[in-house]
Amino acid sequence: MLRSSTHTHEHAPSYYAATTNQQLGLPVLQGEEQADVCIVGGGFTGVNTALELAERGLSVVLLEGHQIGWGASGRNGGQLIRGVGHDVDRFEKQIGADGVRNLKLMGIEAVEIVTERVARFNIDCDLTMGYCDLANKPAHMEGFLADREELKSLGYRHEMTMIERDQLHTVVVSDRYIGGMTDMGSGHLHPLNLVLGEAAAARQLGARLFEHSPVTRIDYGDTLTVHTATGRVRAKQLVLGCNAYMGQLNPKLGGTVIPAGSYVIATEPLGEERARSLIPQNMALCDQRVALDYYRLSADHRLLFGGACHYSGRDPADVAAYMRPKMLKVFPQLADVKIEYQWGGMIGIGANRLPQIGRLDDQPNVFYAQAYSGHGVNATHLAARLLAEAITAQAGSGFDIFAKVPHMAFPGGQRFRAPLLAMGMLWERTKELF
Repeated sequence: MLRSSTHTHEHAPSYYAATTNQQLGLPVLQGEEQADVCIVGGGFTGVNTALELAERGLSVVLLEGHQIGWGASGRNGGQLIRGVGHDVDRFEKQIGADGVRNLKLMGIEAVEIVTERVARFNIDCDLTMGYCDLANKPAHMEGFLADREELKSLGYRHEMTMIERDQLHTVVVSDRYIGGMTDMGSGHLHPLNLVLGEAAAARQLGARLFEHSPVTRIDYGDTLTVHTATGRVRAKQLVLGCNAYMGQLNPKLGGTVIPAGSYVIATEPLGEERARSLIPQNMALCDQRVALDYYRLSADHRLLFGGACHYSGRDPADVAAYMRPKMLKVFPQLADVKIEYQWGGMIGIGANRLPQIGRLDDQPNVFYAQAYSGHGVNATHLAARLLAEAITAQAGSGFDIFAKVPHMAFPGGQRFRAPLLAMGMLWERTKELF
């Protein structure tokens, strides 16, 4: 049966939703709750901030308008890749050379937070280490070499190997690429089972989590009141972790993020032998184009293939019909294979592609993290730690570094920012031809 994407209160009918390993059964907020911190958003950002704060002894209430992991946290490609932001060297003017170096180190730490959390709470999410960046042209290979040397200079302890074209079949059996670089410090996982496991851990530590409780209004002040249709939360501090789904809850923050659609398909089970004939070492893979392809194998030997990026706010009428030709360009040997799941979701993209982590200028007890630009599995976990450190007055250089980087609002408001960004992305794709 072919499943399509959806935007109801239930999870998108994805491969992930079909293979969840627990049901949390969280209540709807009724009446009044009081807490040290209220968190809006039940994705990786919100759930992990709740977990981090509960570990530090604070009382926490989290409100999710749909279900835990309903947005990009439970729909993404499941790739856990080092790094935060794009080309962070360009921020040296704002944060200095030491700040840039610390951003790069935090990009390594972000993955470690995830792997340590999985181990500590024994979260069953199919975590598998091993990743390969794929080169579409010689300049990409040169970039990989530079990346490897820089990572070594930062003390990166994981094996990285340059793969030339004549050996690429040991990593991926496709003629589409000229080489790659493997990284055993990155990998892939089942993202919905990860965020559900983290939510269960946060509850065990005392955090109070509510689903189907969309926030309708926020009264700002020294004591904040967060309203839903059936209740309210009074708290000393607030975290907004809505990312691409901020909407009009906070127009200023929403104006610095554009929601962009990304899409994934999952094949029928291929069997282990055929699956490994595509990706022999069971790595996650990603190419270097602006409209990139990313893919991996699932634990039950399906190919999960993702990519595309739409700024219109409208999903393709048939995600499978849209994505299948992209998959066949990489793996023409799958022409006979059925697509069993198709889905999409919104990722949050900022103008400078650096995660936005900080506090509101006019409301210092309101914190936020958003705009992960498609690299949210690791960056959200780092953001949660930095937020918790700041809220508990343990703010080190990490939170301050991110907070120093300005983020412009997209021009033209919600009506025009998507077409403007689409034009910019078209220009970037045009440059790839030269």
